[in-house]
Amino acid sequence: MKSGYRLFIGLALFYGLLDIVYWKLGGDPLGITAIALSTGFAATVGFYLWFNNKRMGQQPSDNEDGEISDLAGELGFFSPHSWWPLPVALSACAMGLGLLIGWWLTVIAVGSLFISIIGFTLEYEKPGVADHR
Repeated sequence: MKSGYRLFIGLALFYGLLDIVYWKLGGDPLGITAIALSTGFAATVGFYLWFNNKRMGQQPSDNEDGEISDLAGELGFFSPHSWWPLPVALSACAMGLGLLIGWWLTVIAVGSLFISIIGFTLEYEKPGVADHR
């Protein structure tokens, strides 16, 4: 985890320096904006990893003498029988197709995608369903 946030903070500093040099050399506005966005994205990921590292403390992956078995344990809960990824994927495809066919399909697909994501996220928050874990 420690090497992850160092990598992304380093990338953010590199992109920031690169953006300044590109701007001073007369780069086009689109390139300056793209490099500035890359700086922001790298800084965001670096901050997230740094914040989690500070909150969780020393991780087994940070130990130089650590073994692979040190990382063993529960990784989380993954639904074995969820049908929600299917409507999410179909809605996302319809949204992309709507950009080619017409905005009316995009609007319908965004609504469908919103409902699908809510269903996918709250699948196990229904009363009585949490007992199936």
